[in-house]
Amino acid sequence: MSIAHLEMPVELHYAYSVAAFAVGALVGLTGVGGGALMTPILLALGVQPATAVGTDLLYAAITKSCAIPVHQRRRTVQWPVVGRLALGSVPGAVLALWWLRDLAAHTPLLERRLLAVLGAALLLTAAAMLLHEPLRRRRARNGGSTASIVPERWLAPATVAAGAVLGVLVTLSSVGAGALGAMALYLLYPRLPTAAIVGTDIAHAVPLALVAGLGHLQLGNVDGTLLASLLLGSVPGIVLGTRLGLRLPEHVVRPLLASFLLFIGAGLVLRA
Repeated sequence: MSIAHLEMPVELHYAYSVAAFAVGALVGLTGVGGGALMTPILLALGVQPATAVGTDLLYAAITKSCAIPVHQRRRTVQWPVVGRLALGSVPGAVLALWWLRDLAAHTPLLERRLLAVLGAALLLTAAAMLLHEPLRRRRARNGGSTASIVPERWLAPATVAAGAVLGVLVTLSSVGAGALGAMALYLLYPRLPTAAIVGTDIAHAVPLALVAGLGHLQLGNVDGTLLASLLLGSVPGIVLGTRLGLRLPEHVVRPLLASFLLFIGAGLVLRA
């Protein structure tokens, strides 16, 4: 395993920390998917696609792991569901890493492929965010109980399959473990309370991001200095955003963030 270290001006270190602080504060204030912004921000700041994806994955694994004890104490993690998702996502991540290793010798092609997948992941994430409110209202109209999109006998295989898709997508883009994972749980397990969906989604996102991030580390796609700068900014951002006690209206923030992700995703797809 090797950690890359980019030679960069001190000003860029500050820029990465400030960007991470802003994203962390957004997550703390709104509770919605600010994490999807990190990789596009890194690209905008000049980080190479593979390094942006690999570093963001380890960053996500570290930051999200802090939330698992909280959800465990609140009993909002459905560990059998986490296991089913991981049964698909871990092999999916390994498969994606194997594909990246084969492309590593062709840097321009690798960068185009990663940008295309990242753009597609952002578009899917934006769609999932926009669908969140209609699904929530549907659950409310049905007293919190609606039917799964698959028959009961197919629920376990469908969960494994959803995990496999997430594993590939997250490994190639570092995006999707949050919003897309939650959407999959909403559709497959509509009877789960919202808190359980959130807790289960986070509990699955951590090992997925860790496996994918360590794989990128093995490929040399993780920059240690960049990772430290992101953590230096995001941790106080999340703490401050959470402790301010100001909850920005989700029904306003979510569509705005989704529209921004649609714009970025479409641009990346066209650029690739």
